[in-house]
Amino acid sequence: MAASSHRIMLGPLVAAIDQGTSSTRFLVFNSKTAELLSHHQVEIRQSFPKEGWVEEDPKEILQSVYECMERTCEKLTQLNIDISNIKAIGVTNQRETTLVWDKESGEPLYNAIVWLDLRTQSTVERLINKTPGQNKNHLKHKTGLPISTYFSAVKLRWLMDNVDEVHNAVVSHRAMFGTVDSWLIWCLTGGKSGGVHCTDVTNASRTMLFNIHTLDWDPELCKYFGVPMEILPRVRSSSEIYGLMKSGPLSGIPISGCLGDQSAALVGQMCFQDGQAKNTYGTGCFLLRNTGPKPVMSDHGLLTTVAYKLGRDKPAFYALEGSVAIAGAVVRWLQDNLGIIGSSEELEKLAASVGTSYGCYFVPAFSGLYAPYWEPSARGIICGLTQFTNKNHVAFAALEAVCFQTREILDAMNQDSGIPLTQLQVDGGMTSNRLLMQLQADILCIPVVRPSMPETTALGAAMAAGAAEGVSVWSLSPEDLSEVTSEKSEPQINPEESEFRYARWKKAVQKSMNWETTEPVINGNSMQCSCYSHNPLQAHVSVKLHFPHDGCSRRAVKQIVSIN
Repeated sequence: MAASSHRIMLGPLVAAIDQGTSSTRFLVFNSKTAELLSHHQVEIRQSFPKEGWVEEDPKEILQSVYECMERTCEKLTQLNIDISNIKAIGVTNQRETTLVWDKESGEPLYNAIVWLDLRTQSTVERLINKTPGQNKNHLKHKTGLPISTYFSAVKLRWLMDNVDEVHNAVVSHRAMFGTVDSWLIWCLTGGKSGGVHCTDVTNASRTMLFNIHTLDWDPELCKYFGVPMEILPRVRSSSEIYGLMKSGPLSGIPISGCLGDQSAALVGQMCFQDGQAKNTYGTGCFLLRNTGPKPVMSDHGLLTTVAYKLGRDKPAFYALEGSVAIAGAVVRWLQDNLGIIGSSEELEKLAASVGTSYGCYFVPAFSGLYAPYWEPSARGIICGLTQFTNKNHVAFAALEAVCFQTREILDAMNQDSGIPLTQLQVDGGMTSNRLLMQLQADILCIPVVRPSMPETTALGAAMAAGAAEGVSVWSLSPEDLSEVTSEKSEPQINPEESEFRYARWKKAVQKSMNWETTEPVINGNSMQCSCYSHNPLQAHVSVKLHFPHDGCSRRAVKQIVSIN
């Protein structure tokens, strides 16, 4: 370890925990220049216990944060950078992912149910069927969200109905609910020994329990989902001191910024003005457009969400959001499930080697379709195959799928705002794929602008933490914000070709619809129906009926299932 006299003095530094769906990172920035000084990354394992289920281990998530912190501090020390100059830590996280833990033991009571998880589909259908006119937007006036498997409330309801440990902890007032930010902040600030149970407005706005107008938990929404308000974290702004780190090399440093990952990217891209937008390519793909201090409701399948609230006494800003479930996740699927690539870099090489999908279209609706359709019954399809099609064409179609999905949400956003975007600011891990960026420009018919420093999500969390009252080492005044260097991809194909390919994509999307239902499925001489009840103690009903070979009417079964 270098002597203190030889350490490089850079002025105040600010760190960020970036806990994503597929990895955790810890990054340290210079608050005066926004330069990234060092970082460390650890991959997170996902488990798929049943079809459509996606879980992660809360302890592994927490351990990955500690590991990234320690390794980054070691790297800074090797660079002769004094870690005592880190003045604040921000947290940004995968949103909606749902955890429940025991406040007395500090132990998680079940795995984290990841935002992509589909186990609540039948609960969602049941809720929608109970609304006037079977309207999935029944709660949108308060939440900005459709009733969907995506959001936390139905995941929490499932945990309370189906996991005894969770049910018992709720009954005995030991349960704490939170999204990933709440779990991390509670643990890092002391856990069962005085940890701070809080969340910020951006994460709270993704639960379906939060009123985006009052900026607080809504008693009627909590009653609707049967969630006791005592288990919820306190809602805070995105930029204030929540508590101090209680252990590790950064013990005593305030945690003072908290933003859901897509809001953090909006801040990191400096989209502070009404009308500014960014698209992040991560596990999913998320296009957010700042709509200013008033929420704007979409008529075209977009979400209304809280963009940020950068201080206790500062106004909340809102955004329209187009959410795509599967973007980078399709790369992982091609690698882990099909084995046709060994790395994400190999995907770009395969796709570039053919330069076309040769009429092959890939709709990766692994978790249904999100914006603008909100169709949980959709499933992934690859269509337009011929004997000529090979893995290179499928690789190209996978990249095109990310771009087509972005085109769909951009079209919806342009229709809602009435002012078409003239260029698209992008960030996230997939933006290092130059072929993808060129395809995106071609399919959108507008330039795509990528910052040279792609870690805008972590940067946004660091900015919020550094600007917090009581820290104040990062100015968010427009004249003080660092100039961002970027690369631009211009469209290179004619609009007619782009429109033709997009029309074929839309046709493929229609083919993916209504694939999966909770209607009974005939299998030989028996029928299996599995559905999750919304009511405690009636959590899982399984009906199996056997038929003779004489073609007995199936209508009776539908009646039995509907009665249940």
